[in-house]
Amino acid sequence: MSARRVRIGIDTGGTFTDVVAVDEESGEVWTTKTPSTPGDPADGFLAGVQKVLGQLGLDGSAVTAVSHGTTVATNQLLEGKLDRIGFITTEGYESVLEIARQSVPDGYGNSYFWVKPPRIVPADLVRTVRGRLDVSGAEVRPFDRDDAVAAARFFRDAGITTVGVCFLHAYADDTHERAMLAVLREEHPDAVVSISSQVLREYREYERSVTTLVDAAVKPKVGAYVTNIRRRLDEIAPDVPFYVMKSNGGVLSASEVVNQPITTMLSGPAAGALGAALIAGTAGHDRVLTCDGGGTSTDVTVVIDGEPTLTTEGSVGDYPSKIPMIDVVTVGAGGGSIAWLSPEGTLKVGPKSAGADPGPICYGNGGDQPTVTDAHVVLGRIPPHLLGGEIPLSVDAARAGLERLGGQLDMGVEQLATGILEISAWNQANALRQVTVARGLDVRDFTLTTFGGSGSLLACRLMDVLGLPRTLVPPNPGNVSAFGLLTVDVRNDYVQTMVSRHATLAPDAVAAAYAALEDQAAAALDEEGFARDQQRMQRTADLRYVGQAFEVRVPVGTGPLDDAALDAVATAFHAAHSQLYGYDFAEDPRQAVEWVNLRVSGIGPIRRPDVVELAAKEGGVDRSVTGTRRVFFDAWTEAPLHWRPDLAPGDVVVGPAVVEEFGSTVPVHPGFVATVDRFGNLLLTRENDR
Repeated sequence: MSARRVRIGIDTGGTFTDVVAVDEESGEVWTTKTPSTPGDPADGFLAGVQKVLGQLGLDGSAVTAVSHGTTVATNQLLEGKLDRIGFITTEGYESVLEIARQSVPDGYGNSYFWVKPPRIVPADLVRTVRGRLDVSGAEVRPFDRDDAVAAARFFRDAGITTVGVCFLHAYADDTHERAMLAVLREEHPDAVVSISSQVLREYREYERSVTTLVDAAVKPKVGAYVTNIRRRLDEIAPDVPFYVMKSNGGVLSASEVVNQPITTMLSGPAAGALGAALIAGTAGHDRVLTCDGGGTSTDVTVVIDGEPTLTTEGSVGDYPSKIPMIDVVTVGAGGGSIAWLSPEGTLKVGPKSAGADPGPICYGNGGDQPTVTDAHVVLGRIPPHLLGGEIPLSVDAARAGLERLGGQLDMGVEQLATGILEISAWNQANALRQVTVARGLDVRDFTLTTFGGSGSLLACRLMDVLGLPRTLVPPNPGNVSAFGLLTVDVRNDYVQTMVSRHATLAPDAVAAAYAALEDQAAAALDEEGFARDQQRMQRTADLRYVGQAFEVRVPVGTGPLDDAALDAVATAFHAAHSQLYGYDFAEDPRQAVEWVNLRVSGIGPIRRPDVVELAAKEGGVDRSVTGTRRVFFDAWTEAPLHWRPDLAPGDVVVGPAVVEEFGSTVPVHPGFVATVDRFGNLLLTRENDR
């Protein structure tokens, strides 16, 4: 018998580090958790690797690969903990960051109240260089080396060691930016530098500038973090492949992530969406809404035919980022979301969170503001403990906290707790509408897939609010993001702006541009160790009607790019525009179509773990009943408690009931049933829909 070989996925969260190991041969999955270590996340990471290997009785030689989802870049941006950054741009464009965009959050009605956030680089740390390219990349004015030297020396003398460079039209030709990089290397060799043509080769100067500066800002911290883990991982499993999750739904080797740190933003939510997509797809559901509920927030996204939707219009905190990322909408509706009174005396829930420290009142760590978790525990929806008893919860303390708030509203505890959960459910429902209805999709066509520690607690209510037909809850839902890390391929994205009307587009020029992008992607995959016959290229293009400010992305076929192929892309654009906005101009020759960006994703496939079927068990569903507990739905009822590991395929849990496992709880409301499928998933449906 051959020695066991495992791949490990590790997702670092705010409270716990989730660990999943998958047997390369059998597909068997093991999960565990270890406390996160915010002071040095690498400690929790390594502890997780050692813990799961210890449980399996293995050493580092059994590990074939390690994949990691990190929030280092995201947290640094959200917390605003950025070092002083220098910005070098084209003469005459020194105010590009100050001017920014005219859009105001929440519409122009908010323009009186909204205050423009501080720029990522203050005006006194912006320097310009003479030299100019036109929109085609042709040189209008030569690069001024004296200006470049003066800028580099200014930042060196000021002690600015992080610099971003973005010259006008560098997406069309990067000669001037590369010349600036050479000067910085010579005059200021200690500087960490990002140039826009290597970060985002796409037009729109403001977004390209900010994306480049964000990349430069997070590069030192992400680089140090990844390098530290790589060094310490080599002490356990020397030279084992180490991948880091990217926000585009792929992974990248740690050595390359150091050069592309901005691509790791939102890697945790991306991994969760991909893990849920594989689990739901294996169970036969091709249109899925993922709902990842944690302690602070809930992340939702859309998956169609196994592929999460991508966007380049995302942002992290105050900073827009046009790198490709899974289209995740985050709402401040998690277990730790605080219930509070507005100045008008109305009940609000979130977005402020009690976090893990001090946490909800029921944790007994000094929290004094009632949260969503307190409402659940008072209503009996969750047990008076977490993680199988590792974290006891005080129901009495939570009830006392709710009584204090209820006294201000003249509401009873049950009425207030139900109201808190109702507001939280509607907050989540609104996020789900943003990724469906707002994108021209019918939310009722999808299967909701809930995971994360708190993701499934409001599933039945979400089904009622949105009219959803069913909800799928995977086994070990708290570890789905870590599992997702083991399901993704190596993926690199490349873009080239080519603004041209469809009627005058030259097929040879398009083919040449795509070939150049594919060459870049292939070279990167060569470095990752993928043979050319393993590599897969995925082509897309951004199109719009002339005069529009935003584009729609559509697929481009893999065959030769002749006139017929380009016309097929335009036809796909009309259809996509109609689905997204409700209209198109396919039959109106007066409205011209314009191509904007050409894109290529180079994909190196990694073997996905198998989703293993659950073994049958003797007896009926009663084998899983561990007792009863008083639970409040519409009224207090004595609900049976089911231990999920004792359920078997075909078992049906009829509400009212509560299904519990180590890291998650699923309340089954009256009128709902939970059916166990052959993979161990719980399928929640309305009882009259069976």
